Amino acid sequence: MSKISIALLASLLSAGAATAQTPPAPVAPAAPVAPSLPVVTPAGDVIDTLKASGQFSTFLKAADLVGLTAFVKGLPSVTVLAPADPAFAQLPAGEVDRLLAQPNRAELQKLVLRHLINARVPFETFKGAVTSAPTLGGQVVELNGDQPPTIGGAPVIQADVMATNGVVHVLGRVIPAPAS
Repeated sequence: MSKISIALLASLLSAGAATAQTPPAPVAPAAPVAPSLPVVTPAGDVIDTLKASGQFSTFLKAADLVGLTAFVKGLPSVTVLAPADPAFAQLPAGEVDRLLAQPNRAELQKLVLRHLINARVPFETFKGAVTSAPTLGGQVVELNGDQPPTIGGAPVIQADVMATNGVVHVLGRVIPAPAS
């Protein structure tokens, strides 16, 4: 064989070896990303702010059904950990309807109360730290100010919507009930 043929054959073999590499390992699917929502702006107290946004109809309906709307409006200093409507859509199929049904109002009330803290808790109080706070439902929630921030394990979509009677933190998930 001539030197040119050997060089050509070697070149072809090395090119083939490069294309015959093992395929890349499959990439694991990314964890669900918190939904992107329009910015919530203050519009009076915490309840009026949620209503004006138009993104919290399920949470507001739940508060109405269990008689907590007027109570929350009357609190002088409250933090609402507000799951937006897409957060409720992440619950198992039929769960929202089950919770809103009359026989489940006690459970629904606990859900709303675990999203309320009887104090203003702006993000700056836990930014870069992990702490906790008791909710009006008696559950202690973790406030994780690392990046990305979470409250009760739920991603914070928007922090520090300052209303006249408190602060709203918009959540990308509903805070789950404590394990039994």
